[in-house]
Amino acid sequence: MSALLSLLSTRVIDPPLSALHSLCERQGLTASLPRRLSLGCFEWQLRGHPQDLAALRTDLQMLADKQSIDLVYQADSAARKHYRLAVFDMDSTLIKAEVIDELAREAGVFAEVAALTERAMRGEIDFRQSFTARLALLRGLPESALQTVFERLRLMDGAERLFAGLKPLGIKTAILSGGFDYFARGLQQRLGIDWILANELEIKDGKLTGMAGQKIVDANAKAQRLSELAQQQGVQLSQCIAVGDGANDLPMLKLAGLGIAYHAKPKVKAQAQHAISHFGLDGLLYLLGLAG
Repeated sequence: MSALLSLLSTRVIDPPLSALHSLCERQGLTASLPRRLSLGCFEWQLRGHPQDLAALRTDLQMLADKQSIDLVYQADSAARKHYRLAVFDMDSTLIKAEVIDELAREAGVFAEVAALTERAMRGEIDFRQSFTARLALLRGLPESALQTVFERLRLMDGAERLFAGLKPLGIKTAILSGGFDYFARGLQQRLGIDWILANELEIKDGKLTGMAGQKIVDANAKAQRLSELAQQQGVQLSQCIAVGDGANDLPMLKLAGLGIAYHAKPKVKAQAQHAISHFGLDGLLYLLGLAG
């Protein structure tokens, strides 16, 4: 069996070779010489079968957190060169904010909404229940606040480089978000994203009604849309990538061939196949083996 180990660091470092080789030896793995992908990113090819894959991932995560780096173990399969679809959560994944919290600032109910958002992202309360309660608190907010919030949103580090890198590979992209379509459309135009799925804000007489326009986009809706897009594009789910940070992203992360918990809550990170907790979104390019 062949596997790959990727190290992602935002700074120039000497990789912790001794610790990595010791960890691999305990699992019955042998590592190649490191291949440098960039000043702070490396890749090793691993041979052998890990004796305990769950323990290996845990040990790698502990070492990564100690060093403030990312260590990602993945199978060295042909699929890595043949991914054709990548889907992304929006809030706290593509952008450095939870939009509903920012709208709550404009409405003067930030504390109440932010508390519900945090509990939902940790998986402590049902997303639909949380979403309905948070949205109701925005009732009466002027429609003009949407553009005010959009203009102050910041892209996640590495987002523009990531999408610029995916296009030449022929990888189609989508936003699958429990957030709002107004903001997803803006990001779609800015980053050149192919499809979006997000909630529609109901607006009457220039103000938010506190209700969503159609069916709420929850975890199941995200996973379903991923399956639909894969089928429409004629690709296998093993050729799909999914990236997200919240509990409502877990079904699509588990469905995709490469599922990445990005700067995620502990519960999400523990259940996802892979995690990036320190590097930017463009770290995904290094997981695909690209150098530069």
